[in-house]
Amino acid sequence: MHYGYLENSSQRWASSPSFHIYTMNRKILIAATLFCLFSFLTSIPYSIANQGRKATIKELTATTSETHLIVFGTLENSFTSEMVEILHSGIPLRFSFFINLYKTAKNWPDEQITAYNFQHIMTFDTLKESYRISLEEDNNKVLTFRSLFEAQKVINEINGAKVVELKQLIPDNLYKLTVRAELYQKTLPMNLHSILPFLSWWDVKTDTYSLEFKY
Repeated sequence: MHYGYLENSSQRWASSPSFHIYTMNRKILIAATLFCLFSFLTSIPYSIANQGRKATIKELTATTSETHLIVFGTLENSFTSEMVEILHSGIPLRFSFFINLYKTAKNWPDEQITAYNFQHIMTFDTLKESYRISLEEDNNKVLTFRSLFEAQKVINEINGAKVVELKQLIPDNLYKLTVRAELYQKTLPMNLHSILPFLSWWDVKTDTYSLEFKY
């Protein structure tokens, strides 16, 4: 009789609203977990392919204006499909550039003249379906584009960044300019850390590129 009572109790609980809510919540949790894992697995082929396309800085040049040493360069292979998805979800992309200038001499340690850092920030306006780019080195100038391709061209360019005033340079001396970029950083939402802990931090950085010249 006692065993039969337990069986009848479990049958009544299984037919209760609480049991169905519990079952539904379990199904939702399992579906959400499977979706996250599926999204990760489907992104693996792209990630593997992108490993052979390391972000680089090309066409690095330095010249002078009337008052400053200015630098030009272009980022290549800077975007991934994940970055575009994150951008379209409303999260800004921040490209950080780090420029250092050294005075060099044979058999003598390099002397740092200046360290100049700035950011390019891209946001996506979901209502206007347009891209906005803020250029910190150009007095935070803001440009707007309808095309992602055009916006990418601008965010990838170091276009005449003023590194140092010419009066700080000594004629007939050798100098070395170094440039690198950190293109993207993100953290996963806290509720995904336990599912994909090894993806909680990911970023894209270039190598450091050097340019030597005589002023």
